[in-house]
Amino acid sequence: MAENEQKVVIDGTEYALSSLSQEAKAQITNLRVVENEIAQLKAKLAIASTAKIAYQHALKNALPVDTH
Repeated sequence: MAENEQKVVIDGTEYALSSLSQEAKAQITNLRVVENEIAQLKAKLAIASTAKIAYQHALKNALPVDTH
């Protein structure tokens, strides 16, 4: 493997990207796309979770105060 050659580590084994089949390269691309999508969904979930907490606080503030 040349020093400047792109490499990928799969299950602890390093592979030169140029040595992989087109199918393996396609699966790596698919994994990268899915990992990016998962990261985006996690960010959206964090936003929604924060909004949920804010709505819960707003609801508590909107409820009548129990004076008993």
